[in-house]
Amino acid sequence: MKRALIQFDEETYERLRHHAFARRRSISSVARELIAKGLEGGEKSRPTKVGQMASVAAGRSKQGGMAPISERHDEALAARASKK
Repeated sequence: MKRALIQFDEETYERLRHHAFARRRSISSVARELIAKGLEGGEKSRPTKVGQMASVAAGRSKQGGMAPISERHDEALAARASKK
């Protein structure tokens, strides 16, 4: 099994936490199950808002006006994606 760090907005995290608690399961096991089900669906989706974006390769990005990038990585990714 591999580890991954996933960032959720507050509402999603609370919904996931309540879902796991109601089923007497860990948040990790519920998240794994839901992600697996989502991948089986075959639908390809793109992030539609800043809160849905991951910080891919943020450590290699130039900070520029987004400093500190560690705190504003989602905004930086959204700005970069809108330029394409």
